[in-house]
Amino acid sequence: MADHAFHRPGPLKQTNKAHKTGRHRSKGAIDNALKGKVGLKAISHKHKLQQRKEQRRNQMNQLRKNKRDEVLQQKRQLGGQNTAPFLVCVLPMHEQIDANSAVAILQSCDSEIVVEKSPSGVVYMNLPRFKQRFAFVIPPVGRGNELIVLDYLKVCDTTLMLTSAAFGDDEIFDRWGQRIFNMISAQGIPTPVVALMDLESINPKRRTAAKQAAQKFISKLLPEEKIMQMDTSAEGLNVMRRIGGQKKRVLHNVNNRPNLFGDIVEYVPNGEMGTLKVTGYLRGQSLNVNGLVHIPGLGDFQLGQVDAPPDPNKLDKSRDGELAEVRLLDRSDPAKQTSLQSENIPDPMDAEQTWPTEEEIEAAQKETKKTKLIKRVPKGYSEYQAAWIPDVEEVEGQDDDDEDDDMSGDEEDEDFMSCDNKSFEDECEKRDSDTEEYLDSLSITSEAAVNDEKYDQQMDFQEERETLKKLQLARTDQLWPDEIDTPLDVPAHERFQKYRGLESFRTSPWDPKENLPSDYARIYQFKNFDRTKRRILAEAKEFEGILPGLYITLHVINVPASRWNAFRSAHLSDNVIVYGLLPHEHQMCVMNVVLQRIPDSEVPLKSKEQLIIQCGYRRFVVNPIYSQHTNGDKHKFERFFRPYETVCATFYAPIQFPPAAVLAFKVNPDSSLALVARGRLLSCNPDRIVLKRVVLSGHPMRINRKSATIRYMFFYKEDVEYFKPVKLRTKCGRMGHIKESLGTHGHMKCYFDSQLRSYDTAFMYLYKRVFPKWNYEECLVRSAEHSRQEHLTEAHRNSKQLDDEAMEQ
Repeated sequence: MADHAFHRPGPLKQTNKAHKTGRHRSKGAIDNALKGKVGLKAISHKHKLQQRKEQRRNQMNQLRKNKRDEVLQQKRQLGGQNTAPFLVCVLPMHEQIDANSAVAILQSCDSEIVVEKSPSGVVYMNLPRFKQRFAFVIPPVGRGNELIVLDYLKVCDTTLMLTSAAFGDDEIFDRWGQRIFNMISAQGIPTPVVALMDLESINPKRRTAAKQAAQKFISKLLPEEKIMQMDTSAEGLNVMRRIGGQKKRVLHNVNNRPNLFGDIVEYVPNGEMGTLKVTGYLRGQSLNVNGLVHIPGLGDFQLGQVDAPPDPNKLDKSRDGELAEVRLLDRSDPAKQTSLQSENIPDPMDAEQTWPTEEEIEAAQKETKKTKLIKRVPKGYSEYQAAWIPDVEEVEGQDDDDEDDDMSGDEEDEDFMSCDNKSFEDECEKRDSDTEEYLDSLSITSEAAVNDEKYDQQMDFQEERETLKKLQLARTDQLWPDEIDTPLDVPAHERFQKYRGLESFRTSPWDPKENLPSDYARIYQFKNFDRTKRRILAEAKEFEGILPGLYITLHVINVPASRWNAFRSAHLSDNVIVYGLLPHEHQMCVMNVVLQRIPDSEVPLKSKEQLIIQCGYRRFVVNPIYSQHTNGDKHKFERFFRPYETVCATFYAPIQFPPAAVLAFKVNPDSSLALVARGRLLSCNPDRIVLKRVVLSGHPMRINRKSATIRYMFFYKEDVEYFKPVKLRTKCGRMGHIKESLGTHGHMKCYFDSQLRSYDTAFMYLYKRVFPKWNYEECLVRSAEHSRQEHLTEAHRNSKQLDDEAMEQ
């Protein structure tokens, strides 16, 4: 039997490490343990199909095709013969550029183009070469017309911005162009197209450099835009091709609602009221005839009916012979029509009522204080102006520190001066007479002095002094935030009786329904605002009403004749813009918006200072309160809105569903508007808690190892006992509490977690919830002059208030 030789491994045999599965079993171990058993849940679940490479490729092609079809469908909704034309706003970025010359170049761009002009100035162009049609509107240009330009751009599809090479490389945009560009960029520019004109009028050797300089300037503002030349008909045709073929930028606030740019407007009076007929192309979403509409400058109204007249701007009108008559599309149903009631009417008897006892009535009669008639006159009013102000009752000794407990005291009391204060008036008159005598004694004969006098006449030194005082107060609040001095004549537990201490500002509870003001009974609130917003926007897209793209006539009913006449006399254009409102968008609520200061605006804005707010399609006047924009459930009140900061502004306003751009304007002394902040709509939530903080400071008098004697925080023994549960904090980060009172003058013994430093300061943080004031006023034409007079009065009030605050500081 032959011997077989077997291989035996030597000492150098490779040994691999065993696979370590960690804390879990490997797949093989699991299979061996199961031995073919399958769980019941695994059988019931559907097996996920493993797609092959061809199937995945086919799926991607289908998704790509659906996306392409969706984009094509959106493009076909504009510019066709059966849809609304491309609405183009021709906006000169220089006051000396003539927009009509640019429209003339576009009219002559093709030999087959058909041009029609409506009575209101809208130019319609049908271009058979592209099978598209366009509508061009020209807003009034110049200082004072910024709001009209903003209203035009809200509903336009394309913005044709005109520049000129004739003004040099440094003036692509003039001062007005820079101003209006800042506003429209904050609001949202709908599909910009930049055209350079007058390039043929300069030296041919400088044309390339001029175009490059203009492109460099535009690239800083609009990085994705390429400037186009427009001097000849061929270049005008290229601009038309660019407008009709480029991707449209969607402004969601306007696209989520039906809107109409009216080029034919007719008012039919019927006594004091009347019906406003607005004709144009419907855009955005479908229109509900039973809903409400909003017209900027006029207000909210109901619709009577919607007609469909024949489209006069169609290229082929032979097919519309049988449709020459006006068709009735829909008529409103009074039973289903949305009410114009914007505020909730509270029931004063909807609460538990108890009749007071005889003892309570006698106590109330004893505590009744005497009243006197006084006249509250704004500072700067003459005797003749003061005679028209009625007398009001004032309770002697009344404390008006409920609303504003900051370092400036009550704003309302400081905004006026009493006619009873004769000594103050006599002193001011004497001071003025002495100043006049001194100035009369001076003889100014030099030419330099005359030039100085002319310069002084052109300046508004009253506004300059007010701005300086506001800057000083804002600087003081920034150095010592929320810190005020404890009053000597009033006990602290009475002065700060509405305040409370918090263990932690972030985690301590605060009931949002506690101690609400009476104005909260007039507003509406959603249980879940975000969920309601998603539901209403989804329903608006699925609603089958009057479809967008139709040429229709809206019958807006119950329009006051006086308001319409004021609107026509104040507006420079004959066009009217109509927005269809979503459900609940006419009801009042508490609106929260996030605002960011414009870099050009450097003057701090005080809380409750009057601003003109443009939120989406609305424009109104409010006095907002500011708070920090944080993600907690409580937000600290900010006394000033400083430059380069972002805050959340809260005020009463009609409900509006985001997204919506927000612009904040301030009225200048010359009645012009200055953009001071921009932002977005955050929510309409009355439960947002804004807490105003007050910081009381005390200084250590004797310091031990764990305790210290603190003084100057309180001046009464009762105050120490009242605020004993509130925690103390120091400037160096120590935590402590009040142990006991020492003496009767406010000294107290406090314990801290470690020994204090001699230069340390003890702080006590107190909080109370603040609410905005109900001073909403919609920007209607009838109140434009009234608002201007109110601004002048407000300037005098602010001057008096800033004088008092400066004296206190």
